[in-house]
Amino acid sequence: MDITKVGVAQKLKLEELECLRMEAYENARIYKEKTKAFHNHHIRKKDFQEGDEVLLYNPRLRFVPGKLRSRWEGPFKVKKVKSYVVVELIDPQSEATFKVNGHRVKKYHGYKLPKKVEVLLLEDAPKGEEA
Repeated sequence: MDITKVGVAQKLKLEELECLRMEAYENARIYKEKTKAFHNHHIRKKDFQEGDEVLLYNPRLRFVPGKLRSRWEGPFKVKKVKSYVVVELIDPQSEATFKVNGHRVKKYHGYKLPKKVEVLLLEDAPKGEEA
């Protein structure tokens, strides 16, 4: 066996291994980009304006008995929208203000009463003259 041929063969194997490793890194990068794009596509952007009514999510409610109780509190009014998704809320009952993360609030559309429903009763059809 020639040592130079063995050395060249070993270098070729190392080069091939390096190419496979770089290809794996590239495939992982492409996968991450596609996953991020898919995730971001399904996120709804929340735009709040001053005066909007919002509900505040309370994650600590799970320890309270009553599993059917809603975890959303409110409604609160938006006093100011700050940078980095910070929303300053005001409690209309106590007039207290506090700051929360914008991911913990959602717009409140209010309780809508159902429209009046008219009930029409069909009268018995008039009996025709029988011959």
